[in-house]
Amino acid sequence: MITSSEAQDRCAQIIDLAIQAGADAADAVASASSSENVSVRLGKLEEVERSEGEEIGLRLFVGQRSASVSTSDFSKASLQEMAERAIAMARLAPEDEYSGLAPQDRLLTGAAPDLDLSDASEPTPSQLKDLALVTEDAGRAVSGVTNSGGGSASFGRSVVALATSHGFSGGYEATHSSLSASLIAGEGETMQRDYDFRTARHAADLPQVGTIGQTAGERAVARLNPAGLPSGTMPVVFDPRVGGSLIGHLLGAISGAAVARKSSFMIGRLEDAIFGENIRICDEPHRQRGLRSKPFDAEGLPTSARDIVAVGRVTGWLLNSASARHLGLAPTGHAARSGSGSPGISASNVHMCAGTCSRDDLIGDIQDGVLVTELIGQGVNGITGDYSRGASGFRIRGGKLAEPVSEFTIAGNLIDMFAALIPADDLEMYRAINVPTLRVDGMTIAGE
Repeated sequence: MITSSEAQDRCAQIIDLAIQAGADAADAVASASSSENVSVRLGKLEEVERSEGEEIGLRLFVGQRSASVSTSDFSKASLQEMAERAIAMARLAPEDEYSGLAPQDRLLTGAAPDLDLSDASEPTPSQLKDLALVTEDAGRAVSGVTNSGGGSASFGRSVVALATSHGFSGGYEATHSSLSASLIAGEGETMQRDYDFRTARHAADLPQVGTIGQTAGERAVARLNPAGLPSGTMPVVFDPRVGGSLIGHLLGAISGAAVARKSSFMIGRLEDAIFGENIRICDEPHRQRGLRSKPFDAEGLPTSARDIVAVGRVTGWLLNSASARHLGLAPTGHAARSGSGSPGISASNVHMCAGTCSRDDLIGDIQDGVLVTELIGQGVNGITGDYSRGASGFRIRGGKLAEPVSEFTIAGNLIDMFAALIPADDLEMYRAINVPTLRVDGMTIAGE
């Protein structure tokens, strides 16, 4: 696989060709990746997959017109043809007054921070197989587990580089190691399935081998014999593995692209206290070994830590250069981009700070409520904030977790939900979006 410096050289080459072909400005993203995944089921090897790929994407501008193309053929003739094709496409494209490269005076200068994203060691396929077997075996050993959807272990390495015609060039390498398991409890129509997985930049940061499988097995057994949930209004507690989705909806609503299109429920609410005063949500692109850590954004701007929510208030929009121009603001270093197309917008490692009460205390005064451990469907209106999703989890009775429940819907409005949200103190930092257990009172339940 190519190195970061080689990827930067490819970007510089295609940009030179684009300028020679008649572009006024251009940027390029080169990427390469390799990954290996080993899956087992019922103690036997089921599948070994290995994939490798390299790509370069070019975006160029002719005046206020732009076009994007990509290729995995890196011969000079192919790159020359790609640049010329992009020029022809751009000349036919409509003008966009907000398009263009990032402001030159805001580009990252100097050395990029070292975020320790790359693990020097690389497991062999045999080692991955052993990890997958131990993971699945731990789940199958849980009393009540009757079958397995399998266990898997994987490792991947990637390189990304970005260069622009107005002076930026940078790149970095990253790795990921993953373990997962899916276990089944019960028989026939009473069967229940659940899972667990973990991904880390370094294999040393994964939990002890077997923990993932054991957790998946225990979760499957706990779901046996689910009951229904009556319709009505009650407190809803979100387990951390699903609670992060609430913050994901907020991130989508404060994306500059959504605001510029006037398709966000957050428009006109920047001065409002959306959450309680104790709520703080942070974006940390420089977190060491973070799953979404990055030294610069997809336009070459520096990234930096930021409070997305402080004292209950959203601190501002997440902006790339195009949405910043549209809104008359400065870009915030949140541009994101794949191999082709214009940059989108994305936060990095996000977490909600922990509250002051334990999970048990958070639940302790709920006489009748529900703990949600799984969400189903995509019933969220980004314009109005209306929220409605299928769910399953556990009934809360007298401040204690009781029987499993399934096939019900939780509904509300995100603005009301954010205002009512109470976090516990059980924050763990290993996901891309990390939250503690969250409680929201007064949600509508549609059940039996």
